[in-house]
Amino acid sequence: MLGSPALLALALLSDDALAAFGLTTTSTRYKVDTNGGLVFEVNRANGDIASLVFNSIEYQGKGKASGINSGLGTSQVSAETIGSNYIKIMVKASSLPVTQYYIAKSEDPTIYMATYITGEVDPGELRWLARLRQENVPTGVHGDVGNTIGCTAFEGKDTFRCPNQQTRCKMYTGDRFIDDQIHGVSGSNVAVWMIMPKVAYETSSGGPFMRDINSQTGSSDQELYWYMNSGHVRTEPWRFGLMGPYAMKFTKGDKPSPDLDTSFFSTLDIQGYVPSSQRGSVSGSVAGVPKEFEAVVHWYNDKAQYWAKAANNAFKSPLMKPGTYTMKLYRGEYEVAKDTVTVAAGSNTSKDIASAEPNPSVVWRIGNFDGQPFELKNGDKIERMHPSDVRMGSWGGTYTVGQSSARDFPMALFSKTGGNVKVNFNLTANQVRDLTLRVGTTLSFKGGRPSVAIGSWTGKDPGAPKLIDSRGVTRGAYRGYGEVYTWTVPASAFKNGQNTLTLGVYGSGDKDFLSANYIVDAIELQGPAAS
Repeated sequence: MLGSPALLALALLSDDALAAFGLTTTSTRYKVDTNGGLVFEVNRANGDIASLVFNSIEYQGKGKASGINSGLGTSQVSAETIGSNYIKIMVKASSLPVTQYYIAKSEDPTIYMATYITGEVDPGELRWLARLRQENVPTGVHGDVGNTIGCTAFEGKDTFRCPNQQTRCKMYTGDRFIDDQIHGVSGSNVAVWMIMPKVAYETSSGGPFMRDINSQTGSSDQELYWYMNSGHVRTEPWRFGLMGPYAMKFTKGDKPSPDLDTSFFSTLDIQGYVPSSQRGSVSGSVAGVPKEFEAVVHWYNDKAQYWAKAANNAFKSPLMKPGTYTMKLYRGEYEVAKDTVTVAAGSNTSKDIASAEPNPSVVWRIGNFDGQPFELKNGDKIERMHPSDVRMGSWGGTYTVGQSSARDFPMALFSKTGGNVKVNFNLTANQVRDLTLRVGTTLSFKGGRPSVAIGSWTGKDPGAPKLIDSRGVTRGAYRGYGEVYTWTVPASAFKNGQNTLTLGVYGSGDKDFLSANYIVDAIELQGPAAS
């Protein structure tokens, strides 16, 4: 039988191992024990997260703290216990238009969060950034694509080349918002996850196909991100209001459900939070999108954005804030219809949408008009590596209609590297007539746009597209405004038999892959079939 000292020691050990859910206040920090394995501490002066202990191991990085951007600076930080199940910490920045919320739920190793903004945040981006100890969670999102250890920066401060000539960049870790409800970093018997329910993106900018940084692996820190707004290939103004709810969850390695229940936020007095009871939805059917393409429906106005993938030609939106929205239909990522719809609280609005895209006869087509370059040469690699990466194929080249495949046509053209591509094609006598040449692009850099020539005919310069002031293709981005260019090619440019289209780039710029460029969606020559 154990003596009283042993019993006391056992009792103390049990109390420590099964610490109660609660909030402790010191002179410099708020300490929260979730009673679910996670204990975290918040700096009372600035709202930074200063400690993240999961199952008795510290995961917070040794240098900079975790928080919004590079920190909110001097802030008003308060904490309270709500009932027996919740702790709320509110951080109101003194010099930035930001209020940050941290919520703990009893017996749940998760930090639930929301970020309320009333204006732009310098330097024009808003992100949650957890700085974790790399030795404890060494594996980043998508493996090594954002691992810069032992590599040297060669383009800006964010794009690196490694000794094996492979390239790395934190931009390569991103996924489309429509697909990115959960991502995480991991180590031995542990993983840390960012969870973004569909409603989390409603006040972000960029639409369903926007991508941004998810992680970066350095020699000391493993950075885990959720980007809410950014200037990386920005195509629309920022929205203001509540970003979230979203969450950072610790597990023993298992991947949790992305369907995060945050309905309890309605009881926590979170500024800008709109409960389900004050929302509505839209449902209906889509038509005109071939089954081999993903059909996406997108709703947006200057206050909010939402999206849904159609299944068996039917869709239903997430719960939306009341208001009037632009409603778009995409084949893949290519817009094929546009309408408007009004959403009312507490009701579902029925609204169908059908593709309005014409279907002309074509002599030939290269690629698919789907807003994506993935089927073209190097398109399967461009999200995760630099165009100069040793694993990339060559740029430019020659494509022969009827013999080559889409994989032989480069997904991007650069004015200084692989500057043009030739397309050889045959016409029969009945096709030697005025024809329409159509070139679809997904993203442009430094004013890059197509130059076209067939025989002695040269197409008119269409003029520079709307500028996106951000590196694109070299940082894994492929989607911008999606310009489509058309030329009427006169019959005199063609001949019965073999013809050659030379496709190049208008624009200049720096060198190599930072010269003017554009990403190709698809190309087609419209006209009658051969007889």
